[in-house]
This record gives sequence, structure tokens and C-alpha cells, in this order.
Amino acid sequence: MIRQLTGRDARLSRFHYYDLLVHIFVVILLISNLVGQKICVVPGVPWARVSGAQLLFPLTYIFADVFTEVYGYGASRRAIWIAFFANILMTIVGVFVTWFPSAPEFKHQSAFEAVFYVVPRFVIASLIAFWAGEFTNSYTLAKMKLWTNGKWLWTRFIGSTITGQFVDTAVVMLVAFAGTTSWSVIFRLMISGYVAKVLYEAALTPVTYWVVNNLKRAEGIDVFDRGTNFNPFARSREQAL
Repeated sequence: MIRQLTGRDARLSRFHYYDLLVHIFVVILLISNLVGQKICVVPGVPWARVSGAQLLFPLTYIFADVFTEVYGYGASRRAIWIAFFANILMTIVGVFVTWFPSAPEFKHQSAFEAVFYVVPRFVIASLIAFWAGEFTNSYTLAKMKLWTNGKWLWTRFIGSTITGQFVDTAVVMLVAFAGTTSWSVIFRLMISGYVAKVLYEAALTPVTYWVVNNLKRAEGIDVFDRGTNFNPFARSREQAL
């Protein structure tokens, strides 16, 4: 039996799978930032360029869709902030360990620096874009769920992807590559990255459907964000553990 709850009624401590999903969500985001500085060619589309993060990062938006659709905007907000601070911690630790003097027998300092001394800029870009894009995505999905009264699930997934990924892609490419890469390459990264991420998530819509429907049955809930405070900085009661 699936019960309809409002955002005010949801309590994360009642959910069985939420914490596990947040852990996976955070790990995917951290890995995305570590591989983000590599620029890749799309096989079969030689003019297109994507960063390494774009091969993995769209999965975080699918997780945000699941959080918002199943558990409500408050649960998605909490997951976004956890991931945000996990990224900051990874950056601080990575830079500190790289800076710390290496032993003479350690032969891979240059490789370490190639990853972690570049990471801070990409983490800053990712944090700003992630914060803006994920909250845009979750807000759009939550509002569309109210407008459609819970019907037409695919419209919410596609609609939130279009808005969230537009904000994310534009911000991350400008902050990460401006001044180090030509504007023509940045523009190609934006266009190809945005189109690729939207198509990526659209192609995975059946999987997202399956996950969402099974989670709703497993948790026995379906949260509608009526009366929810959509301020990203709010700590509403539905987030309390």
C-alpha cells in the first residue's frame, strides 16, 4: 500500500533505502570531480567534446529525481548539501596530501599533482554548477508533480532534466575552462555536453521509472511537496532524523 504524504509529513528516519542511495549519490559525484579535467572525443561524432565528468555526472540528476519524486524536495535538499560538503572535504584533503612532502622512493608525485592540483578549480566549478543545477532540477520536478497531480511521470523527469542540466552545463563549463581553453572549445563542450546529458537521462527514463515505482512500493509512500519550504537553505522539519 502506498500512502500519499505531504513534504511536512515526511520523516527521513522512516525510510529504508534513503541513506544507501545518498551514499551512492555522493560517491558518484566525488568520482566525477576527479575525472572531470579530461576532455574526451565522442565516438562517431568527431566534432563533439565532453569532459570526463559528463560520462558519469548525469547519474546524479537521476538520483535527484528519485529523491524528489519518492521522498520529497526536503530529502533531495539534504542529499545535495551532504554531497556539497563531501566535495569540499575531498578537495581540502586532496590538496593537503599532494602538498605534503613525498618520500624519496615515491615516484608518482607528478601524477598525483596532475590530478589533485587541478581538481580544486573543477570542484569549485562543480560545486557552483551542482548546487544551482540540482536545486533547479529538484524544484522543477517537485512543482511539476503538484501541477500534474502526480500524473505523467515522464514529463517531470524530462522537464527537470532540461532546466537543471541547462543551468549546470553552462555554469560548470564557464567556471572550469574559461581562460584555459578557447571559447570555441568551451562552446562545443556546452552544446555537446548539454545535449548528451539530456539524451543520456532521457534514454534512462525507463530505468528511472522502474526504480521510482519499486521504491514507492518498498517504502510505502509517495511524497507531494504541498506546504514545503523550497528555500535551499531551509532546514525544514521533514529533514529531521
